[in-house]
Amino acid sequence: MMDDDLIVNRSVRIPRRELDVSFSASGGPGGQHANRSNTRVELRWNVTESNAVSPAQRERIVEAVGSELRVVADDERSQRRNRTLAEQRLADRVRQALHVERPRTATKPTKASKRRRAEAKQARAQVKRARRRPTADD
Repeated sequence: MMDDDLIVNRSVRIPRRELDVSFSASGGPGGQHANRSNTRVELRWNVTESNAVSPAQRERIVEAVGSELRVVADDERSQRRNRTLAEQRLADRVRQALHVERPRTATKPTKASKRRRAEAKQARAQVKRARRRPTADD
């Protein structure tokens, strides 16, 4: 597990040697285990110095999350599970930063949709006319 790359998507694989991992005691309740075990995982990845991404990808990631990506996991009691969680979160953040929204293409309403809209407006106007007080002519 430790010598392979962290797979983000088909084009991005972060070598684990580029990830700076540190462990510390997890805060909160939990008795002696939580107070004495270094289960909290902090994972850092320096985007600007990484060779795992192309210059265009690097620019997108730096614009979205900054030059250094930091992820913390202390959800579990196990250091190994927290490390896995931190790696998944880092991969998710990079994946989100690299995602490019497709530009919206403007479309015109169809004839049928225009007709349905006009009919709905006429029906609503008829309902409102029926609610009025009768006039002297009625």
